[in-house]
Amino acid sequence: MMSGLTYIDTHCHVHFDVFKNDVADVLIRAREAGVGMVVVGTLQKTSREAALFAREHENVWAAVGLHPNNIHFIVPSDDEGSGREDFDYNFYLDLARAPEVVAIGETGMDAYRIPDGFEREEVLKEQERVFRLHLDLCEELGKPVIIHVRDAHEEVTRVLAEYVSVGKLARRGIMHCFTGTPEQARAYVELGMYISIPGIITFPPKKGETENSLVAALRVVPRDRLLVETDSPYLAPVPHRGVRNEPAYVVSTAEKVAEFLGMDPGECAEMLIANARRAYALDAGD
Repeated sequence: MMSGLTYIDTHCHVHFDVFKNDVADVLIRAREAGVGMVVVGTLQKTSREAALFAREHENVWAAVGLHPNNIHFIVPSDDEGSGREDFDYNFYLDLARAPEVVAIGETGMDAYRIPDGFEREEVLKEQERVFRLHLDLCEELGKPVIIHVRDAHEEVTRVLAEYVSVGKLARRGIMHCFTGTPEQARAYVELGMYISIPGIITFPPKKGETENSLVAALRVVPRDRLLVETDSPYLAPVPHRGVRNEPAYVVSTAEKVAEFLGMDPGECAEMLIANARRAYALDAGD
């Protein structure tokens, strides 16, 4: 059920331990800002907790899956989103049947962090195997996929194109926390994907740049394919940069998107929430 919403944070982790002492306050601030949210699992534990969290709170939905960085090694982290697991298809199948679970993921491929003792190709081969299992689960349940990709756009695009070319992935999915190039954005859009813009869009240009490098990609994405997210607790947008991120801060990202697109902020907010509702079929149970 959706009520009183102006924005949807399409990807966050407010069910992680980093929020355990004040999650009630975080939810109050989100509600006051008119923000609903999709909480995203990264392991069996956090996926189970995401589904439970969504079940217990209004205007909260869940996604369940195994993050590619958790296949080979433990990512250094202060929260419970990290670990090492293999993908248990039946576990996620059972969990994802719940109506509050609106997507599968986050999954994908990541060649940025290669653990000691492994070669890049070895890591990506195993990540691709698990990525394909997530896509098979999407196909079985008719739910969209949430994709994490870093330094592996060519590989992810190839796999997606294979599934789409044979009529699979009818619901397509979301390119989470997109930071790629305009060319990469176009490739994903051509495959039917949504592009989710993080708080990075609010950061000032790097030295030698005239504007934030993500702006060029933002401008080539059709407006009906744009989403915004926080990826809380990471990547807080300006003016909150440097502190723990939270769903209420997605407003700052949405306002910056409106500015770069030359849109009225209210009109942009209406566009973004309509896209999120469509991407995740959030009105299906209303």
